[in-house]
Amino acid sequence: MSSNTLANAIIAPSILSADFTKLGQELNDVERGGADWIHIDVMDGHFVPNISYGPIIVEACKKATKLILDVHLMIEKPDLIIPKFAKAGADLISVHAEACTHLHRTIQLIKSLDNERYKDKNKDKNSSKEKCDVTDISKNGFEEQNKCDGNKIKAGVALNPATPLSAIEWVIDDIDFILIMSVNPGFGGQKFIQSSVEKIQSLAAMLKSRGSKAIIQVDGGIAADTIGKVSAAGATSFVAGSAIFKTSDYNETIKMLRIEAAVS
Repeated sequence: MSSNTLANAIIAPSILSADFTKLGQELNDVERGGADWIHIDVMDGHFVPNISYGPIIVEACKKATKLILDVHLMIEKPDLIIPKFAKAGADLISVHAEACTHLHRTIQLIKSLDNERYKDKNKDKNSSKEKCDVTDISKNGFEEQNKCDGNKIKAGVALNPATPLSAIEWVIDDIDFILIMSVNPGFGGQKFIQSSVEKIQSLAAMLKSRGSKAIIQVDGGIAADTIGKVSAAGATSFVAGSAIFKTSDYNETIKMLRIEAAVS
């Protein structure tokens, strides 16, 4: 991995492992600790065997933090509720290829929706720069991976551990990021699946061969002892739940994750 990995690594704490009795404080703490995105895992009890939360939590997070809200929909029939998450304040929305009958249509739905973060700015018809300014969407280079798109929501596709990369082969040109699940979705704190490294390597090669600027995100078992290998394989966005929220010093933990991501 290049020497600028330390700066480019996108650390996305998953609030699934946060203390919900003080969620606002938890968000403030990871923001001050140097996090880049907030990862919000949405579970419906059908696609995965657990239930988490809905758009109201996204709305609450939007009020509590200025960080990018990265909404991961682990739900059936996501098209029915995607607009509600967009309205609640999602900046990025990822859906599972396994849950979408018409994946291309679902991606286009996400990309057609306005980012609420910039809605007021875009009312100023004389400010063309603000209309096309995607540089605020991420601190660590996400904007460099994407062309100006009028501040639409970014679309991602998630793949379960057993789902082959061929599931996204014909939508690569339409997505902004791919989320590789390195555990089976549904619960936090699971052990990292080692074969995910080879999958990430293959995906990185696929993206390069297609000339895609989509970034690779990894979710599941990400910690100090695993982030380096997935970074070396080609990932640049790292979702970490218990590895961050179960520690006493978020700043030191996030700093250590960045260092380990660069040591590869």
